[in-house]
Amino acid sequence: MDECTGLRERKKAATRLALHEAALRLAVEHGPDRVTVEAIADAANVSRRTFSNYFAGKEEALFHGDTLRLRRLLELVRQQPTDLPPWRALTWAALAQADEGYDDPAEPWLSRRRLLHGHPSLVAHQVGAYAAIERELSAEIARRLTGPDAPLRARVLGATFLATLRVAAQQWIEHPDEPLRAVLSTVLGHATPAADRPPTRATDEGMPGESGTHSDLR
Repeated sequence: MDECTGLRERKKAATRLALHEAALRLAVEHGPDRVTVEAIADAANVSRRTFSNYFAGKEEALFHGDTLRLRRLLELVRQQPTDLPPWRALTWAALAQADEGYDDPAEPWLSRRRLLHGHPSLVAHQVGAYAAIERELSAEIARRLTGPDAPLRARVLGATFLATLRVAAQQWIEHPDEPLRAVLSTVLGHATPAADRPPTRATDEGMPGESGTHSDLR
């Protein structure tokens, strides 16, 4: 039974990926606005009904790769030690994902995704793809925080982290000569909460109002 279930799930994943790749290819060739669900289904050699079993629309099919990568990121965050400060755990997860090879210039997904970057008809769905995972990410961050306002602080950190990732992705797509890991490290470094930054001489000397201000973000 387990083998049958596993085979069935692999076939579903393969069909979903084939639809995603067909959608990307057609969007690059004709522009996202001219692509239809019917055309995507035909290119993947499935029926319109089969397409509807996997995706709610062409935008969802186009962003399937992004969704997979966001879910993988969430998995990597969950694998980080729970005693790490939240931002450090988030940063290490993002860098670990970059090390998995998502910056390979020969990757068809990457080259096609770059060509679609910033298209007006896709921006809203991109924001939605990030928002869909924000709740789960915030719940994971909250496990690393204490205090009655932990859920709120977790939401702030989660939203900040995902917004920072969008900036890093845009920077990398616009400047492909720089490795993804380096771009992520720089951008995430700029957004690091004060509590996770190395102490400055001013704070070491006890500048008024600085000591412990953000320690609860840890």
